[in-house]
Amino acid sequence: MSQKKYSLLYPDTNAQYRTLSDVTMHDLGMDQICKKLSAKEREQNYIQNVMARMYADPAVTQYRCDIFEDVLQQKKMRDDLMEILERISFLREYGSFNREYDESACIWDLLHRLDELNDYIKCVDALHTCLAASDIHSAGFLGLKAYVERIYADNGFAELKKDISELKMDTSQLKSITVGINLNDRFEADGIGLISVNSKYFTKSGILGNFYDHIASKDRINEDTIWKKNFKFQPFDVNADSVISTPMQKVMDTAVMRSESRGGIVKLPEGDQAKDVTRYTDRIVNHMISHMVKRVREVLNKYVSITITDMTDLIPELLYYIKWAEYIQKLQEQGFTFAKASVYKKGENESDPYMMQARGIYNLKLAVFETEESGNIVPNDMDFDRNRRVYILTGANRGGKTTITQAVGQLFVLAQGGIYIPGKAFTFSPVTGIYTHFPADEDKTLDLGRLGEECKRFKAIYEEADSRSLLLMNESFSTTSFEEGYYIAKDSVRAILHKGMRTIYNTHMHKLAFDVEEMNEEQQKAEHTEGKAFSMIVHMKGTERSYQIEVAPPEGKSYASEIAQKYGVTYEMLVK
Repeated sequence: MSQKKYSLLYPDTNAQYRTLSDVTMHDLGMDQICKKLSAKEREQNYIQNVMARMYADPAVTQYRCDIFEDVLQQKKMRDDLMEILERISFLREYGSFNREYDESACIWDLLHRLDELNDYIKCVDALHTCLAASDIHSAGFLGLKAYVERIYADNGFAELKKDISELKMDTSQLKSITVGINLNDRFEADGIGLISVNSKYFTKSGILGNFYDHIASKDRINEDTIWKKNFKFQPFDVNADSVISTPMQKVMDTAVMRSESRGGIVKLPEGDQAKDVTRYTDRIVNHMISHMVKRVREVLNKYVSITITDMTDLIPELLYYIKWAEYIQKLQEQGFTFAKASVYKKGENESDPYMMQARGIYNLKLAVFETEESGNIVPNDMDFDRNRRVYILTGANRGGKTTITQAVGQLFVLAQGGIYIPGKAFTFSPVTGIYTHFPADEDKTLDLGRLGEECKRFKAIYEEADSRSLLLMNESFSTTSFEEGYYIAKDSVRAILHKGMRTIYNTHMHKLAFDVEEMNEEQQKAEHTEGKAFSMIVHMKGTERSYQIEVAPPEGKSYASEIAQKYGVTYEMLVK
């Protein structure tokens, strides 16, 4: 009987998701990170596609996080699983399970199918043994273990194993067959039949001497048809020049035969028998196939074609976890910190759907790629909740604003994908989607101009997003004059507060950050909203970048004064 397909990514196949755009994955740097996980483009694309599907259901995130923890901590298990499932994948790709039952299928096909089924059963056995021997705790792997047990029971593998042991001949030991040829008075072949299937090869001997030795002496002519197991024979080649007499030629080349009504005796067609020996023996042996063997063949097609497909569907899912586990383990060995995300349970999630507590986080790109900041990774903390909904992030140019903005987006992508996050701790309520409003490429703004393109894109994002979304804005509306940009940015922030989505808006418009209280008050007068906007800065140590963020008023004027002093561009320093 068939059963519901099992997945290690989705505990409930009916769960709803939104797919992140390629632009968002690129803005967060996730497309480049995924390329580091595998050298194979197909695997890179699969991993990125999984990461791009955002499931807001906390149960999906918890399911994945627990599975990944098992995979990361059980190196032997993940190595064994990949070896087993690669064997199953090979059977599916190159075996005969994907071919429908053919009544005319020959005995050799059946023997190979029995071998393949035996290998498949061994794979299922090995998979069950692997899971049973591993210290697994996740619902996903415990469910997989039960799923494998059901596959074994539902398909009658125990009975099939018994049938195979009784019916299957190991093809690796099949070396030759013995065929009996009846002759008429003129030494013409009168019929042919299978005598035995052997585990030894026949060895060469002289054809004339061998034949003469058997007919010259009465003692050498058998009085019955019982084979005495002599493995001497002479192979024939239809392409070779022959000097054998016509009667003997007819014997050895098995010319046209008269069909007799004897069991296991078949008529051979005219033509090149040397090229078609296998086909002829197929016809002979198939007469000997029992009804029981035919029934088993039907069983193979009925069950294995279904279960082997379901099992191989698990391979890319396991590969997703394994590739991430191998890469993160390598980064951990280099000294980088990673942690399992903690997702709100459903009851807690209803009390604060905007909650996020991130501790000691950093941008994964700093660990993956060599950059100016890689040698000095500064971990940061950040919170979202019902009150703290929007951050206006300001700071010095090249001070790390974009880096921390990307990092927050990466946290949600990784955590909702079940993968450990770069940092010490991350507790969060899942988002329904992530939207990025980063500067567009020059060639994409020719028709509308930069500001027009930015406005159109922001409106599309705003209409698609909901209160459970995450919005990341990078220097939005800064391609026009300050007055125009500030006007649009201020209205955009108020609209974001109205919708309630968690947002980081990094900008050089320090006045926007100075005016957060004013925007909050205006929004409260227009309508009561729980969420408020806050100013966040990338803190400076004198004139040096610290890459450390904190909730505080912008440093625009004081920082500019320090920079002017450092480079001698104050009025007094210029005119003295």
